[in-house]
Amino acid sequence: MYKVNDKIVYPMHGIGVIEAIEKKVVLGKRDEYYLITIVNSGMKVMIPVKNADTIGIRGIIQKKEISKVLSVLKKTNQETEEDWKLRYQNNIDKVKSGSIMKVAEVLRDLYQRGREKDLSIMERKLYENAYQFVTYEIAYSKDVEIEESNNIVSDALSSPF
Repeated sequence: MYKVNDKIVYPMHGIGVIEAIEKKVVLGKRDEYYLITIVNSGMKVMIPVKNADTIGIRGIIQKKEISKVLSVLKKTNQETEEDWKLRYQNNIDKVKSGSIMKVAEVLRDLYQRGREKDLSIMERKLYENAYQFVTYEIAYSKDVEIEESNNIVSDALSSPF
């Protein structure tokens, strides 16, 4: 169970801060809810505490895990799917998983693909979301400004692969 002011990752939305934990009656049922503010969008969400694991809510990565994320970004693209619809669905599934490593794979693969040929509009949007998710999580984990985290991620992506 998380507590107030904990920073969490909400798959497909990014980093959030638990603003409160309250008991509420929703659809006639009384449950305990996390009231979360998503950092990058300001969106407010309410999630039943009992469903947090099912939804994929997790704590942000530890500092020591950042090097693993950066090594994923530096690897050569492993993607082989040419059909953009299948590729896009596979990438969406990875982002939905909530795993920072899977999101880093999506970021790397789309970055490297974008260097070879233009990304579709949907893939470009997915790339931007993955970039933001990875950047924000590293920033919060390292306790640095977003700009510094942007530099770290950009350097890893542009390193020779």
